[in-house]
Amino acid sequence: MSALDLRTVIEGVGARLLALLQAADDRSEPVVRQASPDTLALAFQAAGAGLPIDRDQAPTGTPALLAAVDEVLRWSVRTLHPRFFNQNFAGADPVAVLGDWVGAALNTTQATFEAAPVFTLMEREVIAGLAARAGFATHEGLFLPGGSMANLHALQLARWRAQPDSLRTGKVPGRLVAFTSAEAHYSLGKAMALLGLGSDNLVAVPTGPDGGMDVVALDKAIRQARRRQERPFFINATAGTTVRAAFDPLRDLADVADFHDLWLHVDGAFGASALFSGRERHRMRGVARAHSLAWNLHKMVGATQQCAAFLVREPGLLGRVFGGGADYLFQPDKPHAGLDSGDLTYHCARRVDALKAWLLWKARGDAGLGARVERAVDLAEHAEGRILADDRFALAAARGFTNVLFWWVPPDLRPLDLEAPGVAPRLHRITTALKDRMQRDGQTMLSYMPLGERPNALRLLCLNPATTPADVDHVLALIDGYGQALPRPV
Repeated sequence: MSALDLRTVIEGVGARLLALLQAADDRSEPVVRQASPDTLALAFQAAGAGLPIDRDQAPTGTPALLAAVDEVLRWSVRTLHPRFFNQNFAGADPVAVLGDWVGAALNTTQATFEAAPVFTLMEREVIAGLAARAGFATHEGLFLPGGSMANLHALQLARWRAQPDSLRTGKVPGRLVAFTSAEAHYSLGKAMALLGLGSDNLVAVPTGPDGGMDVVALDKAIRQARRRQERPFFINATAGTTVRAAFDPLRDLADVADFHDLWLHVDGAFGASALFSGRERHRMRGVARAHSLAWNLHKMVGATQQCAAFLVREPGLLGRVFGGGADYLFQPDKPHAGLDSGDLTYHCARRVDALKAWLLWKARGDAGLGARVERAVDLAEHAEGRILADDRFALAAARGFTNVLFWWVPPDLRPLDLEAPGVAPRLHRITTALKDRMQRDGQTMLSYMPLGERPNALRLLCLNPATTPADVDHVLALIDGYGQALPRPV
């Protein structure tokens, strides 16, 4: 058994991560090296640190541990790569990475001022800054592990508003019904189930041609629910849907929520960062009238995973709804006890995600964060223009913001007639095959998405500030090459 030289390990890992960040825009490296589970297991075994944790695990020596880190870096997806277009995040800002390193090294919890004095103040300031950008005259909030958890918290707040006794008794007279668009995030249904409200009681409202919620259909659905003696209590508005990046009409939805006296939550996990841009913030008009807002900084502006803020317009609600009053932790006679945040959420211990958000915002400023958003929109517009001008491709949906959805069209189907017999199933198969070829080649990475009854379409997301129009053109050329190489007929 070789001894672990901790200093050598720290310096070795640090050097490797520094090299990774410095070479983030190296286009000669693949985005991913596709490997089977067996290949990955063999690679770690050859490094001297197999993936399994043995029944009586012995300490691993320095060389094998560093070799294992090399394998992690070799086989992981490089989301920093300029040709990574697969998710609604990409290209983590190195400043945010540094914030993660510092927070991990200090290894504390965001629960109390006593344990996290600096981070408590940072979180309050970042939340205040976000609330100001959203136009909230009053506010409270905190960072949560992801937009899904923010949506869950919003539903719980809305349930309390509809029936305060439900926190104590668990009983709610009548059937509480929530409303969201048919293109909203799937976390809403899961949250309804987890809270015991029932996923069947989440009404999916149709969307219009642009992917935004149909306000007339929403109002009709609310009135129909009341006629059935149900109790509408919550509207979820989406600002930047997962597939199309569509924005629900927030001002109109706020009118409906006010008229029917319902909680309005805005799931702005993706799109709320438009508020950093003077050019793009119009998409969020009306957000100031929402009761709550989810806003993920790890999506559009480059914070590392996860960095998700949850804002509430009315101060005091979080403690009233989520407070448990654990007297071993939240003693009112401690200095600065009023700054403790651990009793404002279902969680207790939380990561100090506010640190990387604070560092990133300080380093880049509103102008830098806004420029990143605008660059993503500009690149999407460039991609859309290329696709529209080339019959080798066809747009699958109109672009509203950053997401470009399209098909590669084989020569015998040009120009594309989607309604022709057999065309839609064939495009579906082609898109799946193209994704597989891209994944195996590793030079770029795109996802594909369903579009209702339409066939799967490739989704291009240009969120990395290192991505250029030339990268977009290169990837379209790659896709055409992969398509030409597919066996016929597909």
